[in-house]
Amino acid sequence: MSDSPSQLPAVITDHGRVTQAILDFVSQIPDSKVPGALDPEKEARRIAGRAQQRAGLTAGSLALPPGPLGWLTVLPEVIAIWKIQAQMVSDIAAAYGQHSELGREQMLWCLFRHTAAQAFRDLVVRVGDRLLFRRMTYTLVERVAKTVGIKVTQRAVGSGISRWLPVVGAVGVGSYAYYDTGQVARTAIAMFGAPFVTDDTAVDESSAPTG
Repeated sequence: MSDSPSQLPAVITDHGRVTQAILDFVSQIPDSKVPGALDPEKEARRIAGRAQQRAGLTAGSLALPPGPLGWLTVLPEVIAIWKIQAQMVSDIAAAYGQHSELGREQMLWCLFRHTAAQAFRDLVVRVGDRLLFRRMTYTLVERVAKTVGIKVTQRAVGSGISRWLPVVGAVGVGSYAYYDTGQVARTAIAMFGAPFVTDDTAVDESSAPTG
């Protein structure tokens, strides 16, 4: 058995595929049927708890096939978790009565800030007590997605290796998905719980971070 990156399936080691998956994924913001809440933070935490459970169960189930079969579930698992997290962010936005303010910049920030904070340097800045989101061109979104894609790929390799340990590996993968979804929820609650604005002047490609 070999788990060197050069011998792993291309679907895992080719971060370009992950990058494209991110670009496809953030092209549309999920609708939400959640009404505005009198206590939005309490409702947001309830939404987050349900999403964490779903994410943990989904990731753990997809990670059950051992060995080579397990490798084939890594990217589907990542995308499935993103879908759960994106719907969670959409529902949290609706609970705060701010779904109309949720764009791709905010979705990217909520989903991936904890994964690759440097990708958002100079794109999301704090001005006083509020966050300022700078509108990104497609080229810049692509660059951010590439940076995030590399980080996600590195994490996925470790996740894939754990699939050689049936059941035990699945529990670990499920636990991480639960934790990761909680991180996304915390970012979303912090963002929607305080003022934020979007600068409609698109950021030029040359100002993109290189990290």
